Parts: sequence; C-alpha cells; structure tokens
Amino acid sequence: MRFLVDTNRIIAALIRDSVSRRIIFHFNAELITISLAEEEIRKHKEEIITKAKVSEAEFDEIYHQLFERLTILNQDAVKRYRDKARAIMDPIDPDDTQFIAAALATNAEIWSDDHHFQQQKKIKIWRTKDVVQFIEKS
Repeated sequence: MRFLVDTNRIIAALIRDSVSRRIIFHFNAELITISLAEEEIRKHKEEIITKAKVSEAEFDEIYHQLFERLTILNQDAVKRYRDKARAIMDPIDPDDTQFIAAALATNAEIWSDDHHFQQQKKIKIWRTKDVVQFIEKS
C-alpha cells in the first residue's frame, strides 16, 4: 500500500504524539510526500514548535524521525502529470494540485484530512479515521 501524505498530517504528527504520528511511525505502508511539505514545515517551524511546546532540539529530533519514514518525491517525477492534476484540482484548490500530480505519478492514494481533496473523484482519499479503521481491521 502506498500513501501520499499531505502536509497537514505531517504537521499534526510534529505538534503532538497523535494518531498521525503513530500511523507514520508504525503503519506498514510506503509513505511518500512532496518537497513542498518540507518547505511548508520549514516556513512554519517556529509556529509548530510553539504549538507543540517543545524545544527546537526536540522538534528537530521528531522531524528527523518522521522524515526517516517518508520518501520525498522528486518534483521532476511529477512534471508530466501536472496538466492532468491541474484539470482535477485547480478548480477546487490550486494549492493541492501538486499532491494530485504526485499521487498520479506514483499511483498512490492520498492521506489527508483536508476536505478539498474529498471534492475530487480521481484519486482515493483516506482521512485519518479511515486509516485507523483499516489498521484495526488488518
């Protein structure tokens, strides 16, 4: 099973020892993200540290552990899917188009709690509660 992990799930895992963190650490699936996720996390690092109530060193340790489990997809791999992804996602939320392109490029399903993804019908979307239910059934 291959999941493209949306930035919101990674940030949730950084902020607290949550279901998202446990899924990333322990779910036996291939977990992929895009470089945009790393950029967003770096951009909001101080805010995440404040919300998480951790030191920068603690943040860095959790970040490192999470990204050991995630494969960061090379943006060159998704270039040929951008037009198709734009047609699917730009009318809904252009900020999420790169995730659709990456999912198309890797034949992955997306794990996200962002309701915008639910509005498209080309890529299967797993909310956190869906992933938990799947794990519990396995």
